[in-house]
Amino acid sequence: MSADNDVSLSTYDETSGSKLARKAKEAPFVPIGIAGFAAIVAYGLYKLKSRGDTKMSVHLIHMRVGAQGFVVGAMTVGRSSTFLLTWKGFTY
Repeated sequence: MSADNDVSLSTYDETSGSKLARKAKEAPFVPIGIAGFAAIVAYGLYKLKSRGDTKMSVHLIHMRVGAQGFVVGAMTVGRSSTFLLTWKGFTY
């Protein structure tokens, strides 16, 4: 066995907070999408008490569609901005 095959684990010594910060810096619209998803779900659960005559399944479907729409929109805006910045020659 040679010493060249030793893998240094120092690159993997990363806390969850620093990993989250690094990932958020690489793709900033993903945390925005997650936060929007959580906000829409929280609002939907809050409004669950006062849904009136609406069936539970319909209320949950509307909540799911709204949350998914927010996430897809955030990812689309993020991907479009990345594309435009690289197309124009900007780097971050």
